[in-house]
Amino acid sequence: MANKVFAVFLVCIVVAATVVRETEAELKLDYLYKGCYDECQKDCQSAGSGYSSCEMKCDEDCSDEESKEKLNIRVKG
Repeated sequence: MANKVFAVFLVCIVVAATVVRETEAELKLDYLYKGCYDECQKDCQSAGSGYSSCEMKCDEDCSDEESKEKLNIRVKG
């Protein structure tokens, strides 16, 4: 009986650690996207482009960056 309780406890610990790790990764991606988007918007609008065109450009660019990070893709250049 004690072995079963220990096994269940161990599984709970592993599941909890996995959930925490995934949550931390999602928060990192949220900050990556937001930082990229805010900087892109500022640069784009200061270059004279309108809000809507900047929004579309920055969303696409920053979504690409987020996807690269999710897939752990590194681009040289």
